[in-house]
Amino acid sequence: MLVDFYQLSRDPVDVTVVKLARKVMQAGERLLVVAADEGLRTRLGDALWQQGGGSFLANGLADAPHAARQPILISDACEAPNDARMVILADGQWRDEASAFDRAMLLFDADATEAARDLWRTLSARNDIKNRIFKQTPEGGWREGR
Repeated sequence: MLVDFYQLSRDPVDVTVVKLARKVMQAGERLLVVAADEGLRTRLGDALWQQGGGSFLANGLADAPHAARQPILISDACEAPNDARMVILADGQWRDEASAFDRAMLLFDADATEAARDLWRTLSARNDIKNRIFKQTPEGGWREGR
């Protein structure tokens, strides 16, 4: 299992989720986006839909009808009725259930840096998990860091 840590610096969480979701969709995968806060879940869903033109990213709530059909689900829990193998933890909170996915992407800001470092150390001790860190470039892209 792969855990990617994304340190938010330039772009806010909704912009970052859209960028990562687009990459997941381009790879032909399904995605689960998790956030405990209902307001954040609503903003993320709106951001995914409002890409403009034909580039919107179809999504729905995990507890809504026909959730299994949605390429992107938004939820407060790490359960994927759409059979997603990738999860974005948009609120920076690790959930042990995320380790059941092939890849988890943990987004965190400067305020959560220490908690992310602690989690990194904890997960590094596990043989079934490989950690990577990604830092944002000034141009808005991402590069793997140390």
